[in-house]
Amino acid sequence: MTKLSTLSRSIEDRVALITGAANGMGRATAHLFADEGAQVAVVDVDADGVERVAKEITGAGGTAHGWMLDLRDADAIRQVIEAVAAQFGGLDILINNAGVSQHVQIDDEDYEAVWDRLQDVLLRAHTRTIRAALPFLRKSDGGRIVNIASTEGLGAIPHTSPYTAAKHGVIGLTRSMAVELGREGITVNCICPGPIRTNMTAAIPEDHKTIFAKRRVPLRRYAEPEEVAHGTLSLVLPASGYINGVALPVDGGMTIKNA
Repeated sequence: MTKLSTLSRSIEDRVALITGAANGMGRATAHLFADEGAQVAVVDVDADGVERVAKEITGAGGTAHGWMLDLRDADAIRQVIEAVAAQFGGLDILINNAGVSQHVQIDDEDYEAVWDRLQDVLLRAHTRTIRAALPFLRKSDGGRIVNIASTEGLGAIPHTSPYTAAKHGVIGLTRSMAVELGREGITVNCICPGPIRTNMTAAIPEDHKTIFAKRRVPLRRYAEPEEVAHGTLSLVLPASGYINGVALPVDGGMTIKNA
């Protein structure tokens, strides 16, 4: 049958750099992108995890290489992104996925230390990776940036103000960069995951997960990391070139139910 559509839904041979790719949503995104034919740069502060995920991908017939990177180190960010572009011959897709979380009350003694750490990893690192990647994304025929925010960027819960502020900042950064870089054909979007089964939620007892999901999420369950990865994939497709500046919740309907 002759296809009636004209836009490509393939990322085959595209070069994608994914931060926080050793576990959870980052690992799932690296796997999915490799399955779809992308050349994947697996980047994480966990050196053993980076090596493991890269081996998982290459062992399955995909193309991947790993880099250990502390996203609080601006010089190291530039060096790794340059190495990725040299290894694969360019860079087309940047996924800012790395994340940390920590509960803290506003009057805790260590509040400012927690604030600084979370802003560094969750927000400042995004700006640094975007700045370092731009020379290479500008050479791509369809540069894509996806920042991973959170439903905490659309609302708030108690005792997470550094995390919540950073995730609101990620959405703001995404919108601003979408306006600034759109004229160059580079799209910038973000994903806002809801309750997902990752290392960050592993300590929550299963019965508590079940109670929360049934009470707050219309789909009545936590998501698997791969479900978030598919949302990310949808924003980097060549066919998605007119989607720019969106904050896409991947939350089973939680945000609209509780708005």
